[in-house]
Amino acid sequence: MSANSDVSLGRLTTERGGETCVVIHPVLPHAAGDRDRDSCLEEGIGLAAAIDLTVRHGEAVTVSKPRPATLFGKGTIDRLRQLVSEEPSPLGSIDVIIVDAVLSPIQQRNLEREWKRKVIDRTGLILEIFGARARTKEGRLQVELAALTYQRSRLVRSWTHLERQRGGAGFMGGPGETQIETDRRLIDQRITHLKKGIADVKRTRELHRTARRKVPYPIVVLVGYTNAGKSTLFNRMTDSKVDARDALFATLDPTMRGIRLPSGREAILSDTVGFISNLPHELVTAFHATLEEVTEAELILHVRDISHPDTDAQRTDVQQVLAEIGVSEGDGADTIVEVLNKIDALEPHERTVLDNRARRGNTPAVLLSAKTGEGCGRLLEVIEEKISALFEILDIDLAYADGSTLAWLYDHGDVLRREDGSDGISVTVRLSPADAERYRRGHR
Repeated sequence: MSANSDVSLGRLTTERGGETCVVIHPVLPHAAGDRDRDSCLEEGIGLAAAIDLTVRHGEAVTVSKPRPATLFGKGTIDRLRQLVSEEPSPLGSIDVIIVDAVLSPIQQRNLEREWKRKVIDRTGLILEIFGARARTKEGRLQVELAALTYQRSRLVRSWTHLERQRGGAGFMGGPGETQIETDRRLIDQRITHLKKGIADVKRTRELHRTARRKVPYPIVVLVGYTNAGKSTLFNRMTDSKVDARDALFATLDPTMRGIRLPSGREAILSDTVGFISNLPHELVTAFHATLEEVTEAELILHVRDISHPDTDAQRTDVQQVLAEIGVSEGDGADTIVEVLNKIDALEPHERTVLDNRARRGNTPAVLLSAKTGEGCGRLLEVIEEKISALFEILDIDLAYADGSTLAWLYDHGDVLRREDGSDGISVTVRLSPADAERYRRGHR
């Protein structure tokens, strides 16, 4: 073992079927102290298991001085080579080595040469999961765009099989065009086609949002780290059956359902894809259309797995992704409610401390268990309170002959006061922001 790396955890994990793999989580200098290394390794193992890889071994390895060519030091590379390739191997046959970090194309190629095994980095693994989980046309387009953008970055001249010269004419490339240039050009053509398709999807989504504004119901969006329990909470609140497995990225395509608040008012609840640390930049860009639902929402519920050892770091990860799509932390007092989920997994004294901290915090927080339903009633009350605070109170004078407008106000708002005078009717009414704008424009 080299001086710049040490093993913090090694294990054989439960087999799930499919190809076999080893998961290596590099503990890099800039990440020291930020997250629990064992929970990071567990997350990497969970990502591999999410696409039904059989994880034969997992370990976290400290890398004090990352090497540009291989990331790991020579000692670590030699030890892992012996682990996966010596005969007979203590792990059995290994098909893939997962490096739970972002590798450069050169590092990936060199590690494959050293270990004589297929190597996938964190970005490639997440793209594999998304590709397996996407169901809607929009999801599939976005996944393919992200995958091709990633694949294009892997086309480096270091791969000798891509150095072949191609002759020929027409769209397959002119004389002297190398295979790598052909591959890059074909990928660019497909990327251009996909971007046009996604632009069409975005226009369709905007039409849907415009239609919802005419209803209109306030939009409440669930966001959070992957496997925080968003889909379980979504099912609890909407009486739905969205896939809520205990697995990373169980939900990929956005889902929307109606909910009824304690006052009887209706709202739309949207479940979104889970965020994750080191989310590939290609996916942040490609999934911007999906995440537009977040920017359009009246209220954001940030669901946190409060029992997770890295819950604070996960909170930071989600806030960073929200900032990338235009939801700043400064908006939190009005638009974001923290939902501290999985309190059923806490000890009684931990729940007491958490409850006291939530009461003193500046950001609204609700403690609940989506699994048992405890606290979900309180969450509905908080949603009602926050949405009501966004409503406008208008004083309106109407002629007696304007019965249609009066009926519209009763149908779409809460009439708080009414006085019938000699010249007409005076009312004080509470309206949603959308309905208040509709009233002002006369589009009733």
